Amino acid sequence: MKTAGWRSMLLYGCMLALCQPLAGCGSADAPAAPKDDGASHAQAAPAIPADAPLVIAFGDSLYAGYQLGPKEGLAPQLQAALTADGVVTRVQNAGVSGDTSAAGRQRLAYVLDNARQKPALVLLGLGGNDMLRGIGPDQTRANLDAMLAELKRRDIPVLLTGMMAAPNLGSDYEKKFNPIYPDLAAKYGVSFYPFILDNVVTDPSLMLADHLHPNAEGVKIVVQGLAPLVEAALPAAG
Repeated sequence: MKTAGWRSMLLYGCMLALCQPLAGCGSADAPAAPKDDGASHAQAAPAIPADAPLVIAFGDSLYAGYQLGPKEGLAPQLQAALTADGVVTRVQNAGVSGDTSAAGRQRLAYVLDNARQKPALVLLGLGGNDMLRGIGPDQTRANLDAMLAELKRRDIPVLLTGMMAAPNLGSDYEKKFNPIYPDLAAKYGVSFYPFILDNVVTDPSLMLADHLHPNAEGVKIVVQGLAPLVEAALPAAG
């Protein structure tokens, strides 16, 4: 990762260290607060064909759109970015605030089995809540490994988004947690975005007041980084 990315990760870790007693990447019982931004929603999105390739965004609150409006989260903004680029696809929000890697592992098969069609791509982003709760990195690695294995078994391409450990958890935890994502991306040969909040977390204007989650503008920056990887992984881009 470029130097700026490592700097973002370090500063994010410091923020996590300060906020860890207060939050855990959202909570399943802390509902989002939808809001209407008026003019930005005025233009209706074009209709998406029923047989358009399906992209499933499977993660925690960073995917779910924690405290954001219905068009401000990762899935809807990624959908809009792909549409603007002329890429016809449907992005499904399968993010759940508060999800650990274990919870994601438990629900992955259900989500895949009940999708309207076989996904052309799955964005996978879990493990942040494991880290905030101090769950053993070996468990996080095992759960992510199992999910990637299941997706490989189903022949579904993956874009894995990474996370990092807060420094207050200690160097031993950091050395075990941080390599999980690049290691597994290499093992399964999947697309990889090393740090989900790269170029976002260092700018307070792009973050919510909890300093853990991006606001709508922050999500926009995340999507700018993810969209080219998504487009490259979709069949229509090949």
